[in-house]
Amino acid sequence: QVQLMESGGGSVQLGGSLRLSCVASIDMFCMGWFRQAPGKGREGVASINYGGSAQYIDSVEGRFIISRDVDSKTVYLEMNSLNPEDTAIYYCAAGPGNCHPLNGEFYFWGEGTQVTVSS
Repeated sequence: QVQLMESGGGSVQLGGSLRLSCVASIDMFCMGWFRQAPGKGREGVASINYGGSAQYIDSVEGRFIISRDVDSKTVYLEMNSLNPEDTAIYYCAAGPGNCHPLNGEFYFWGEGTQVTVSS
């Protein structure tokens, strides 16, 4: 069983930045970030594989940066130019195989961290 622990959420104003962190108990090939806004389903945001290849959904491309530190088993999500549509609970996820925020294989999940962006 892989345990994932997120941190770094909070409240910012329009245009602000936040950096989320997620520490894994076991290193996995693929790490990703998902989010769930109030009243909406969960959506993938970004993913990164063991080699550092990253994928993003269109709405965050150019604003968010996903990275990972293999030695510390930590994945980061740097979020810039935040807007109210980014308000959501953000979840860290991990999986052994196909690595993509839209159709990747994620079997392990963190408990989430709240991100709130005010206008």
